Amino acid sequence: MTITSTHSGLRLGSVHTPTPVVLAPMAGITNAAFRQLCREQGAGLYVCEMITSRGLVERDRKSIQMLAFDPGAPVNSVQLYGVDAPTMAEATRILCGDFGVDHVDLNFGCPVPKVTRKGGGAVLPWKRDRLRAILSATVKAAEPYGVPVTCKTRKGIDDEHLTFLDAGAIAEDCGVAAIALHGRTAVQAYSGTADWDSIAELKQHVGIPVLGNGDIWEASDALEMMQRTGADGVVIGRGCLGRPWLFGDLAAAFAGQQQRALPNLGEVARVFRRHAELLAELMGEQTGVTDLRKHVAWYFKGFGIGGEVRRGLGLASSLADVDHWLGQVDADEPFPTGELGQPRGRQGSPRAKVIMPEGWLSDTCGLDTDLAEAEIGISGG
Repeated sequence: MTITSTHSGLRLGSVHTPTPVVLAPMAGITNAAFRQLCREQGAGLYVCEMITSRGLVERDRKSIQMLAFDPGAPVNSVQLYGVDAPTMAEATRILCGDFGVDHVDLNFGCPVPKVTRKGGGAVLPWKRDRLRAILSATVKAAEPYGVPVTCKTRKGIDDEHLTFLDAGAIAEDCGVAAIALHGRTAVQAYSGTADWDSIAELKQHVGIPVLGNGDIWEASDALEMMQRTGADGVVIGRGCLGRPWLFGDLAAAFAGQQQRALPNLGEVARVFRRHAELLAELMGEQTGVTDLRKHVAWYFKGFGIGGEVRRGLGLASSLADVDHWLGQVDADEPFPTGELGQPRGRQGSPRAKVIMPEGWLSDTCGLDTDLAEAEIGISGG
């Protein structure tokens, strides 16, 4: 199926990007180096790793260090996590006033048990009035700076406890600039297939822009999702792991250009080397190259580089090590087409249940619920 695009970009309040593509924050992945690497490949909006609002307000060292930005990015974008309206508002004022952030995204989609068991992430939208209070306070705090606020959520807790339509209506009513929907429930985590029909349903339900997330592995998937759902843009997560050039493919696809040639192993190695260089600049050479180890399997999945080279790159601690092992690969080896359209990153199985605070589902009113522990240790995911 051939799908063409006439999209002119994505506008979120004062922020405009020529390609309707947003990089999803991923813990331990989307640091300033990775965001710069993706931006160098193609246009889009590249969001910082998730920062906890309390950590920011308390000037936690890790939270502040994570506020490192790609120096060439036209928009500094941060995803903020929190459960308390006044704290979220204060964190937003700090981001806008002290760090010059241009866009704030709020996370209500995380399915990780350490988050949901305390009432945060993907289970928080069940408490509709709490969600409204957080969104309203955050939008009001960002308004004097002209900074748009967006949010991301999931379909709901499980198929019996869906929240996405109410969340969308509340977000629109509170002045949120756009809402992104991951077409899975919290109980699914990253398993199974994303429900794109829910994205279409949300698009029909609200008047603000809707961004679709889930199972976008190739540029053609993004075009198909937008055609099927009417979404205004897409959010890319696991699909770009080891494949930052996906953003170049997306930019070309949305510009109506022909499909780009697949990179051979030599071209993939050059992107990998650039990633190493950017991480070294951000963290120092040894720490940066060590951090790159987690990306080896994603970059070279399907390539016949051999176990010795894989192990060598997986143990590299300097740019010289990286160069040595990359020098052993066959630069002309073609891209493994069997990997196209295949899931990347974590998948797993559906959870037996979503862990939540006791009595969480008994009502949808959460303004008086004590969630004081819900933000501890959350920065970065």
